[in-house]
Order: sequence, then C-alpha cells, then structure tokens
Amino acid sequence: MTANMPKRAPPERAMVLAAGLGLRMRPITLETPKPLIAVGGQPMLDHALDRLDDAGVDLAVVNTHWLGDKIAAHLKARRRGPRTVISHEPELLETAGGIVQALPHLGDGPFFVVNSDIIWLDGPVPALTRMARIWDPATMDVLLLLMPTVWAVGYEGAGDYHLDPLGRCRYRKPNELAPFIAAGVCITKPELYRGLAPGKRGNLEIWKKAEAEGRLYGVRHDGAWYHVGTPDAIPEVDAQLKAPAVRWVEP
Repeated sequence: MTANMPKRAPPERAMVLAAGLGLRMRPITLETPKPLIAVGGQPMLDHALDRLDDAGVDLAVVNTHWLGDKIAAHLKARRRGPRTVISHEPELLETAGGIVQALPHLGDGPFFVVNSDIIWLDGPVPALTRMARIWDPATMDVLLLLMPTVWAVGYEGAGDYHLDPLGRCRYRKPNELAPFIAAGVCITKPELYRGLAPGKRGNLEIWKKAEAEGRLYGVRHDGAWYHVGTPDAIPEVDAQLKAPAVRWVEP
C-alpha cells in the first residue's frame, strides 16, 4: 500500500471452518473433533481464534458438524476474544456452502476465512495484518494467503497457484507444478456468496470465478506454516513449534 492509498479498517468478522469429519485423524477424532486436537500446547481452533483476536476481529462464526457440541462447549469456556457464534451444519456443506449458511452473521463488509486445521507462525508483520493492509476491494474479490509449496510442512501435493508480479493468482494447469499452495486463510466479500443456493459447494468454485475476472489476488506468507492432517503429524509439528528452525523467511 502506498502513502496515497486510503487507509481501510481491517475486517472485523471472520469465518472459521471447523466442520470437517477429520477422517485421516482417526482414531483420535472418534472422540475429539479435529479442531480441538492439541498441537503446540493448545487446540488448533484456539491457534486460529487467537490470531484473529490479535488482528482485531470482533466476531468469529465457527461452523460445526462432527462432535459440534464439544466445540460449542470449548468456545463457551474461552476467556479471550473474539466473540463467537456457532453455525451448526446437520449435513456437511463444504467451505462455500458453510459460508452461505453463516452469511447472516458475517455482515456486509469483507471478512477473514480461516481453516481450523492449519497453524502458522508470523513473520515480522503478522500475516492477517499484512493481508488487511494489502486488501483493496476496488480491485480484489478474494485475497489468499499463499505458502511456498517447498516450505509447507505436512503438504506433499503439486501446489495450487502461480502469482504474477501484480499479485494476481492463476490456478495450476493439469499436470503442472505450482510454487504456492492456498494456505487456508483469505479475505473475501459477502456478495460473492449472496444469491447462491444453499447446499454443498467449495470455495474453489468461487475463487475460479474471481480468477477469471482478474480479481483473485494472493500474498506470500513469510513465516512457517503447518498442516496437521494425520496423528503422525502432531509430534512433528509439536517439536517444530517448540524450537522452529525458521520462524520467517524473506519474501
């Protein structure tokens, strides 16, 4: 952001995606919902909510499905912000479908979306703060946090996106490797979801439309990032969080 650009207030609301079944985490998730699995000394859900609180988010909508009563009880017992609202899904609605259901709580302004099964360490400037500073609703419909594929702990895929010099994202072509993955954090607009029929649908559908219109942007994460997908990943990430070799890297 240049000195001539108007200052914008950071998003005050957020959607935290916490409704998954956590099948790859079984048998742990037979009794504990994945967002409540402790990694680095606290439940993964608390890592996300604490980051949002630090960024000034006032209200977080948390969607639930599997063992949702346990997530609701955990949120009720939290002693720090943000304020939380439960959006329970009797049937899994996937990412975009969950946001469509939660729209009445998300307001009219841009909001953060955060996955509850990822953990990140901030660089010199917190990632959510950097995103809020870069966010420009005049040119952007979605701003993704992107993690360099080679540095993403717990990820073994082909990557997701290329990033051009202006910060616009392009999804990888079939059989193509991409240097960045979508890191499970974004800023988006409620109007992208209004008018969509209720039901199952993913955010990739929304993002591809924004990309086609030249309005899908990304920002490279400059800290460590962890996906905790299986029981074996828990001690690995625990160890790295206690003494990470690299807390941040130059963009």
